[in-house]
Amino acid sequence: MMTLPLGPLHVASLKEACINRLEELILSGELKKGDHLPSERDLAARLGVSRPVLHEAIVDLAAKGLVTIIPRRGVVINDFRKSGSFAILSSLLSYHNGELAPQLVDSLLSMRILIETETARLASTNASQEQINGLREIIKSEFATNRRDLALLTELDFEFHLLISIASENLVYPLILNSFKSVYTHFTSAFFVKTAGSSLIDEVFGFHKKLVDAFEERQCEKSAEIMRALLIHGEKHLRT
Repeated sequence: MMTLPLGPLHVASLKEACINRLEELILSGELKKGDHLPSERDLAARLGVSRPVLHEAIVDLAAKGLVTIIPRRGVVINDFRKSGSFAILSSLLSYHNGELAPQLVDSLLSMRILIETETARLASTNASQEQINGLREIIKSEFATNRRDLALLTELDFEFHLLISIASENLVYPLILNSFKSVYTHFTSAFFVKTAGSSLIDEVFGFHKKLVDAFEERQCEKSAEIMRALLIHGEKHLRT
């Protein structure tokens, strides 16, 4: 039987603790693709939890694509690159304590540019006047916000991009953005921390205003170009 660094858990939510512990073992590589977990009875005893709690945790891991539950054969560790879902992004972020591997950072930022330039292009055609007005209200709130209120700045920024994805009239894009929220706001918050009190934050708000102006004028390519420039601006300073 495999030897794993497991010990009793003593926290408020045993299910979440089970999930976190098993995710750590999988993401660290201590549990490798194709490995079988010990039986639920044995694993529950070693973690100091009940079998129902452990089973719920394993079901959660299966939903994320980290493991596969095979009836009468046990639980097998997956290659999460092949079977994982967006939910794993939050797990990866938590596992690395916010310090993501360069390849993952590059992948996330590239995906964001790809998706959000398209949402901007679609929003320029499909956004209603009510949605455009809503975006302008968010911009007004941004300019009125204390530049050191990082939590509010981050939340307003996410609301802005989410409303654009909704205005695109593509039903899937807002769901992707919401699934990506914890990682998205992690990057945004890191940007605001690095630029707190500087004129760079006002430059972001300026991009937002230009973008909404382009929506109002129904300029598809200009909207996509402004969104791309906005995201590259953020990425450039985030990497500095």
